[in-house]
Amino acid sequence: MNESTTSEIDGVEDVGAGTASGIVSVETRPAKTLPGILGVLLALVGLGLVVGGGFGVTEVGGLAALIPIGVLLFILSLPGQYVVQPNQALVLIMFGRYRGTVTEAGWYLANPFTRAETRKVSLRVHNFTTSVSKVNDAEGNPIEISAVVVWRVVDTARAIFDVDDFEDFVYVQSETAIRHLGTQYPYDDFDGDRVSLRADPDTVAATLHEEVQARLDRAGVEVIETRLNHLAYATEIAEAMLRRQQAAAVVAARRTIVEGAVGMVEDALELLAERSVVELDQDAKASLVANLLVVLTSEQQTTPVVNTGVTG
Repeated sequence: MNESTTSEIDGVEDVGAGTASGIVSVETRPAKTLPGILGVLLALVGLGLVVGGGFGVTEVGGLAALIPIGVLLFILSLPGQYVVQPNQALVLIMFGRYRGTVTEAGWYLANPFTRAETRKVSLRVHNFTTSVSKVNDAEGNPIEISAVVVWRVVDTARAIFDVDDFEDFVYVQSETAIRHLGTQYPYDDFDGDRVSLRADPDTVAATLHEEVQARLDRAGVEVIETRLNHLAYATEIAEAMLRRQQAAAVVAARRTIVEGAVGMVEDALELLAERSVVELDQDAKASLVANLLVVLTSEQQTTPVVNTGVTG
């Protein structure tokens, strides 16, 4: 008999993904199966009964009743045989009722009447890229955003019975989560005091992972990783926002230059005073500071003018 992992499924859980109330979750349990070789043996027994019954028709006569039994046994032994590949699950369903899940790879014999409704579910890792969505960020700027979602099924009963099509459910809910994420954060934070989509990719990815996982719990799906793979301003404002970014970068660079220049001027004045190179009054210090700042912060190469004290 196959042994598979049994997971407890609690009741309906509202995760913001629009689940219907009143849905009863099905508990995942191991299916009752036999080794597949028994199906071959039963088929051979059925074939033997048919052959024996055929001989009995001419000799004894009473053995003819074995023919329909052998045919029935031979026919029923074939549909109940299943082959389960690694990282694949077999959800057995008979007459609309869940009969259990086979998760271990192998060759199995189950009730032949499960053939018509039984479903195979892949437990392998899947990934897909969401379509590029156009949304307004937290500041109202139109942006384009998409992500890569890596997922796999961990609860076969939920995947089959709690949602209509679990793969389509994963796609739709992931798209919804991406669009919602785009409205939670600004594309860029020019003040530097908030989380932004561009500057904080790890934080944004963690938030996206939590939201997608919450939405997909309903379908028994585990989200392994989510990561933004496309992020840009919408075409109509891209040029204007690029100029804004460039201006912000220039201001930040100039601020750094000025802070460095002021520090260098302070060091120069302290060094002159410490070594008593020259005595400077307040007017001379102000002039020296002004000249040094011009030299240090100028974007163009400065030309020094040497005052020799000689007048024309």
